[in-house]
Amino acid sequence: MYIDPHVHMSARTTDDYQAMAEAGVVAVIEPAFWLGQPRTSVDTYKDYLASLVGWERFRASQFGIKHYCTIGLNSKEANNEPLAEAVMEILPLFLAKEGVVAVGEIGFDEQTALEEKYFRAQLELAKQFDLPVMVHTPHRDKLKGTILTMDICEEHGLLPSQVVIDHNNENTVKAVLDRGYWTAFTLYPQTKMGSERMVNIARQYGSERIFIDSSADWGVSDPMAVPKTANLMLQSGIPQTEVHQMCYANALAAYQQSGQIAAEDWQTADFDQAELFEGNSVLRGQKPIKSSEA
Repeated sequence: MYIDPHVHMSARTTDDYQAMAEAGVVAVIEPAFWLGQPRTSVDTYKDYLASLVGWERFRASQFGIKHYCTIGLNSKEANNEPLAEAVMEILPLFLAKEGVVAVGEIGFDEQTALEEKYFRAQLELAKQFDLPVMVHTPHRDKLKGTILTMDICEEHGLLPSQVVIDHNNENTVKAVLDRGYWTAFTLYPQTKMGSERMVNIARQYGSERIFIDSSADWGVSDPMAVPKTANLMLQSGIPQTEVHQMCYANALAAYQQSGQIAAEDWQTADFDQAELFEGNSVLRGQKPIKSSEA
């Protein structure tokens, strides 16, 4: 049984949902993020956030997977100040929605003054809504940006146990673990952080407060990264109990603080593809099936 706690399913196909369900993925968490090109207005941002708490939850449910999301202004678009100001106005409308498990993904990209301004503002929103925070750490000057991120979180009075620092690698893992934060790793097929490197990190640091995700999106990525890496860990001799912590239990513990996600949610993940969402289905003319027939 697996959780992928960072995956952009709205950019993926129903084949991906089906394969993930067959591999044992019971729940996914989809962070609000950049679409690959700049949005032109707050209205398109609003529609995107509405899809995360609406259509995408339904789409996942049609394959027996529970879908949750995080809501936030991503760091790239924080640099468009007029858009950012407008997005900050609508975020509270979505942070109170069912299935929202954190404010995120927020943090730094180029580590600009505007990114810091809206990161700080969203930390205050997390406190206001009593939600955990999912942090995107920068791909350039990563260690510097990661340390700055943790300094700012503590300046705003957040506990490390309330914050997930994501996109870690060998250069940041010790600093994040030493300060008591949830330490997440995004696994890519070819770049940034791979499954074999993750096995080595697990061997060195163990499983406490560590978990993995795919961050699969519209780019070169793999929504099966969590089950594939779990199997590689087991083949490498890492105990089943530790693999369970890194591929399921730690992510659940981190986001369970929201009160919006619990293991009981997927004890009854029955589905009926004859169901509709606002008059629409995922079938595109295909014959509907029920979970008992899958």
